[in-house]
Formats: sequence, structure tokens, C-alpha cells
Amino acid sequence: MDDISYTAQWTAAARALETERADGLFRDPYARALAEPRGFELLERYQGAAVSDFIAVRTRYMDDALTRLLTDTGHRQVVQLAGGMDVRTHRLEWPADATVYEVDHGALIDEKEARLAALGAEPKVPTVPVRADLAGDWLAALAAAGFDPSNPTLWVAEGLVFFLTEQQVGGLLETVAGAAPAGSRLVVDMTSATLLRHPLTQPFLRTLREDGTPWQFGTDEPEKFLAGHGWSVEDLRQPGEPGAGEGRWPYPVTAREVRGVPRNWLLSAVSWA
Repeated sequence: MDDISYTAQWTAAARALETERADGLFRDPYARALAEPRGFELLERYQGAAVSDFIAVRTRYMDDALTRLLTDTGHRQVVQLAGGMDVRTHRLEWPADATVYEVDHGALIDEKEARLAALGAEPKVPTVPVRADLAGDWLAALAAAGFDPSNPTLWVAEGLVFFLTEQQVGGLLETVAGAAPAGSRLVVDMTSATLLRHPLTQPFLRTLREDGTPWQFGTDEPEKFLAGHGWSVEDLRQPGEPGAGEGRWPYPVTAREVRGVPRNWLLSAVSWA
């Protein structure tokens, strides 16, 4: 499995630890099996940056955002981009007429499917694997799998854009905005440009670079960045705010107008292109 697959494993490890907490923000009974072979080792390597806390808060925010948007918008076509070892298809409750398309590297999809099959785990929603590289012509593969570009779509990009360049992120957002009708939704997380520069985060970021998975993109103005690529932010929260791990996040939440503070963004947006 490639380096990005290793990031999927340490994300699964963090979800496993959260699941095993008495006060866990969610339950993922498959996470521990999906974290092998290196997930817990890598999570320990990165732990100084509150990685587990962030993944826990992000996972719950995205769970809630998906549930809310499926209810409020009536969207029934969902596309998960590079979801790694995520198993929302198996642990959330879904509308009876929903379909989820999972776009990711073929080797990773095959590995996840094999592990879930060994556990006897079945998805709660029709799930269509799309074995494609987001750096290639993945829209063609998505269409071949049955995706309908005339249907409003709920897109999910969790833990993805950190690893891309600013140009790649902008291109991906524009591609997704143009792949389905205006009014489609996006749930995504981002980090701030300040976090990528801040002295306190450099040991964590250096370790990622050493492991071949550097964080490359961040923005201090997420609303402006998304607006420049076809999306209008409907909901934006920082970890620790109400609806995003309030009372659980280990750091104080600093007001947006305070400059020079590392931040993470959890948000949902609507396409207007």
C-alpha cells in the first residue's frame, strides 16, 4: 500500500481509539481492523499535534453534516473523494434511495473491501467503488460507474486537500462544482496557511515531510478561496466551537479577527457554478 494509504491507516487508528472511549464522539466498530498494519505506530509518531483529537472532531462534524444535508436538501447521490478507510457507508443511517460512490486508488479500495468482508461487514447503503486516481481522468471512471451528472450531488472530501498544492485544490473544487448541477453540496476540511508556517507546528509538519506525505495547502480565508472556485460556504466552524467538538478540543478557540493563530476549518458549501 502506498504512502497515502498509510495516512488512511493512522486516521482509522484515531477513530478506533475514539470508539473505545466511554465518551467517544462516534462509534466505528471496524476502525481497529482497518488501522493495521501501521496505523497505531504512525498515530503515535504524530501524536504531539493533537491528531487524534482533530480526527475525532472532524469525523463527528462530517457525520452530522452528511446527515443534516441528506435531510435538508434531498440529495441522494453522494460521492466520497479519497475516503481511505472511512466506513460511513457501514455505520451511519442512510435514506433508502441514496447511493454512495467511493473514488479512490484501486489497491486501497480492494484492501478495505477485503478487510470488511473478513469481518462480515455489510454497507447500509448501496455503495459503488470507483477505482481511479484523482490526478487522472476520474470523472470518466465515475460516469462509467453510474454517476448521473444531472443529479444534485453531495461531495465529501475529508483529510484530502492538505496533501495537494493550491493549484490542485482549486482545480479539484472547480471540477467538482462543474460535475453536477448548481446547488450541489460539499463537505470538506482544510487547514490555515498560518498553521503551515507557525513555529509550533513545524515538528509535526517536518515528520510528515520525512514520511513522504507533506501538507502543502492551507488558506487563512476559506470563504474567499472557495468562492473563487465555484462554492459558497454555508457553514464553517473551527474545532472546539459548538457543533465541532465543543468541550472536547484541547485548545482554546480564538476569534477569527485574531491574526497569526494556527487554525483548522470544518465546512460545508453549496455550488453556484
